[in-house]
Amino acid sequence: MEQLHGLSEMGDCIKADNNLRAPNISTQAIHADDHLHSGDDVAPAMHVSTNFNYSKDPTELVTAKDQHLGTLDRHVYSRETAPNTTRLEAILSSLLHGHAITYSSGLSAVHAAYIYLNPKRVAIGGGYHGCHGVLNIHTKLTGLKQLPLDCDAEELHEGDVIHLESPLNPTGEAYNIAAYAEKAHSRGAYLFVDSTFGPPGLQDPFLQGADVVMHSGTKYLGGHSDMLCGVLAVQKKEWHRGLLDERTHLGNVLGSFEGWLGVRSLRTLELRVQRQSKSASALVAWLDGLLHPEAARSSASADAASSSGNSKIVRDVVERVAHASLQHKDKEWLEKQMPYGYGPVFAIWMNSESFAKTLPSKLQYFHHATSLGGVESLIEWRAMSDSTVEMTLVRVSVGVENWEDLRDDLMNGFKALNK
Repeated sequence: MEQLHGLSEMGDCIKADNNLRAPNISTQAIHADDHLHSGDDVAPAMHVSTNFNYSKDPTELVTAKDQHLGTLDRHVYSRETAPNTTRLEAILSSLLHGHAITYSSGLSAVHAAYIYLNPKRVAIGGGYHGCHGVLNIHTKLTGLKQLPLDCDAEELHEGDVIHLESPLNPTGEAYNIAAYAEKAHSRGAYLFVDSTFGPPGLQDPFLQGADVVMHSGTKYLGGHSDMLCGVLAVQKKEWHRGLLDERTHLGNVLGSFEGWLGVRSLRTLELRVQRQSKSASALVAWLDGLLHPEAARSSASADAASSSGNSKIVRDVVERVAHASLQHKDKEWLEKQMPYGYGPVFAIWMNSESFAKTLPSKLQYFHHATSLGGVESLIEWRAMSDSTVEMTLVRVSVGVENWEDLRDDLMNGFKALNK
């Protein structure tokens, strides 16, 4: 039998055939788990069992002291491995270009990473408040020291971590991953990248020097607002083995149903995220064009700027907008880091708290809800779930709807606020 863990060899198999080129991400998402498929089903079956039969051949029985999760050739107990989660990890390993381990949530993955790395110092900036909460727990338990993201390199020591989120929650702005990798490695430290807002199909942090890549799989990997999931990916085999062993005892394993949902979701990952990202960039260009008609940079913003009436309506209620696509001075490194799109999330600062609180209720196609990454567009008065942000900020997560329909919906919402 195939080993249950480890990088998928699917890409190498295709390369070996001179008639086929290396597979695109969309092909990997559909075929990277083929080696784990059994039976005649086209769609993966759902396995609900928590335990599995040992071999009936006594000569194949291996005692616990001689086993390792990274080399198991059959399932034993679902807290260790199970068919659906194993398939999900095989696909993720191919897409992320590292050994992927799944967890019960994004924060459980962050927690597991810091338990394994056990750094004495972590440099971290803004971003998801939940990650800061995890680090606060580690500070309480171990005395972990938290440093500013842009601390002097000399403050970092061997085994420490730079925790970088890019693109950033909630603004969708990007950081130069390669620059932070260079800083970390110059001191023998590691770079941990939360790439939730830059899923496969948009960004590969390992190409920029990351040591650990984390995703809240609840978001774009799941993509349908119906599963909790966390993912860590590493390229060092010994780290992979260590994380697997510790996951068994932490007990933060992904459920089989969530594993099944994850496989279903990854099949359409590239289709979803690239469309969502393209739509977000178009909406941002339109908004920015209305806010700054004198500096229109694209056809979308130029078209927006041509409507002076709409420009005044928007400027009366919107202060500014943020998104990686607006980081014009960073294009040199940003286009290398995110060659296929700048992410589907952006932030809008309204001119008053009242406008921020009211705008979601004036929209038809945006759900007013937290989280992001689903096929449906979301807007959130971010103060509802994050106590650290300005009261005037709304976060927008663009779905797969037609972007012009979303544009018109936002415009109608801005007009309603002006009445």
